[in-house]
Amino acid sequence: MSTIIPGPDGRPRCRWCAAAPEFLAYHDTEWGHPVGDDHRLFEKLSLEAFQSGLSWRTILAKRENFRRAFAGFDFDRIAAFTEQDAAHLLADQGIVRHRGKIEAVINNARRAQAIVAEFGSLAAFIWRYEPTADAVAAPQTASTSAASIALSKELKKRGWRFVGPTTVYAFMQAMGLINDHVEGCVIRAEVERSRMAFRKPA
Repeated sequence: MSTIIPGPDGRPRCRWCAAAPEFLAYHDTEWGHPVGDDHRLFEKLSLEAFQSGLSWRTILAKRENFRRAFAGFDFDRIAAFTEQDAAHLLADQGIVRHRGKIEAVINNARRAQAIVAEFGSLAAFIWRYEPTADAVAAPQTASTSAASIALSKELKKRGWRFVGPTTVYAFMQAMGLINDHVEGCVIRAEVERSRMAFRKPA
């Protein structure tokens, strides 16, 4: 089976973006483009955790609800959430009501604050794990990597939850630490240009 499929404009794209109507815009404008914003990075780590055992379509459909519920994924605000806040989230039908995952986001927000205190930003810490070109598997052939395993291990060591190597790999694909658009996908070249222009956080 081909790894690419023609989009509505006739240009080739990764086959997965045809699986649901809402995937096309996400594939074209977000997935793989490098991100250096702390809140967006924290959001994606959080949403990948919520996706565990579910489909990305489910999470993407609820993303605006998640953003509202979790203060725009401002981890300084989330870190101050109380037990009462957690209870309100558990009653929120607009998000995935999973106690362990909700509590993990609150916990991880506090862990993110510690990383910022040490490294200056969450982005500076995360981008230390960008793999070299020779360490990247062929596009969409892997679900983990040495880099995702290393980042997962370090996050867990620092007290983060729901950050296994597969979750972290999906995060790295989406946030542009690797370009996992398949060869032939028209967006692959766009993402590569974005990556080349991206100023790596220091």
